[in-house]
Amino acid sequence: MRIVIKIGTSTLAHPTGHLNIRRVEELCKIISDIKNSGHEVIMVSSGAIGMGVGKLGLRSRPADIPTKQAAAAVGQCELMYTYDKLFSEYNHTVAQLLITGDDVKNETRHDNFSNTLNRLLELGALPIINENDTVSTDEIVIGDNDTLAAIVAESVKADKLVLLSDIDGLYTADPHKDPDARLISRIAAIDDSILALAGGSNGAQGTGGMVTKLQAAKICMACGCEMVIANGSDPMNLYHILDGKAVGTTFSEN
Repeated sequence: MRIVIKIGTSTLAHPTGHLNIRRVEELCKIISDIKNSGHEVIMVSSGAIGMGVGKLGLRSRPADIPTKQAAAAVGQCELMYTYDKLFSEYNHTVAQLLITGDDVKNETRHDNFSNTLNRLLELGALPIINENDTVSTDEIVIGDNDTLAAIVAESVKADKLVLLSDIDGLYTADPHKDPDARLISRIAAIDDSILALAGGSNGAQGTGGMVTKLQAAKICMACGCEMVIANGSDPMNLYHILDGKAVGTTFSEN
């Protein structure tokens, strides 16, 4: 099975912006085990700006583009250093791919990106993808690694996309505000009633929200790729999802 795993900033880092070491170590161990079992894995990792904020000692996520880009430049080094160190312990080689919107909109560049990605998988590497926030302003404003992950899943004909977030899945109402909110376990079609359930981003360090996740689900469902939103606070959810257990919210027409 070919799986794309998107890891949000809230999964990687504490609210301070500093790395959640215990969680990231467990994530890398489990993803390594999933690869060892024969699955092909691609990661789309947020967190560069958030980790740069912590590394630079900034008090909060910056609002201006130059400081965001500076934080991304510092944070991306920290992020890849951490991934390389942890995955190397389990004999897996990581590869970094930083892309911009033009890399997926331009047909030639998109083909080159897809070819490189497929070749990395053939070579047994673990590709780790992020938006190139140090040079791209549009992507920082959109902050949309959810849709990026769906585009990656579509590009490599992935079987499954897992979005790890700070929420269990899509609810009938905002669970932070409504105690009666119920988790929706499976969605076969995204209509206006489903879109109306989406809210904004809850994370101080991240920028994605349920709206971008539903956009990602639309892309996946259109190309026959199943998508799951699950809580990244428990990395064991990855095992449960691959075992076919009901975790989070699954988007699939079947």
